[in-house]
Amino acid sequence: MAYIIGPDCEKCGSCEPECENQAISEGEETYIIDPEKCTECLGNYETPRCFEVCPVGAPGPDKMRKESREQLLAKWRKLHPGKEPKLFEKKA
Repeated sequence: MAYIIGPDCEKCGSCEPECENQAISEGEETYIIDPEKCTECLGNYETPRCFEVCPVGAPGPDKMRKESREQLLAKWRKLHPGKEPKLFEKKA
C-alpha cells in the first residue's frame, strides 16, 4: 500500500528529498504523497525512507490503498523504465 502523511506533519521537509520516486511534495497544511508514485520505497530501499527520516513519524501506510508487493514493483518499474529494482529479503 502507498504511504500517506498524517496530521502530525510539521512541514519540516525532511521527507521530500528522500523519495527517489518523487512522490512527496509540499501541500498547504502538510507534505503529501502521490499514491500513484509511492512504492513504500520498494525497489529503492529496504524500508520507507519518509518514515525513517520524519522527526514526528507522520508518514504511515494508507490503509485505504492496499497493494501487493507485485503491484508495488510494477509501479516502480513504470516509474523507472529500463532499470531494475533493488530487492531485499522480505522480513517475517
